[in-house]
Amino acid sequence: MRHRNYGSKLGRQPAHRRATLRNLVTNVIERERITTTLPRAKAARPLVENMITLGKRDTLQSRRQAAAYLMTPVATKKLFADIAPRFSDRAGGYTRIIHAGFRIGDGAQLAILELLGSKLKKKEKKEKGAKPEAAEEEKKEEKAGA
Repeated sequence: MRHRNYGSKLGRQPAHRRATLRNLVTNVIERERITTTLPRAKAARPLVENMITLGKRDTLQSRRQAAAYLMTPVATKKLFADIAPRFSDRAGGYTRIIHAGFRIGDGAQLAILELLGSKLKKKEKKEKGAKPEAAEEEKKEEKAGA
């Protein structure tokens, strides 16, 4: 019986599960949006929200706790400098989970875990058949020099 046992085990041993969740939380804070499986997103969401709450406190102890959990110093700096001030007037609910269909290989449910207010950076589309301008200029210079 699973009485009083909450959370998903994610099919991993405890140390591997903790490492996976730490990596997910660090990536959400660094990139503000990640695509992962639905169970992982649901498991990482409360941890991300807890990190943002630590960032809002902004004491030495909260900085040490966040630095001990997050994998990179860059993520810790971004949490306290950019993300926590953005949510200073909000009492919880800093993340959103968007269902993103199914993975091609194994059919796993995918989800996007993102911070509220994160801006989507669209990739520039390349025109079909058009060569990059820098490559064309280099070819012209090579022909002129030869």
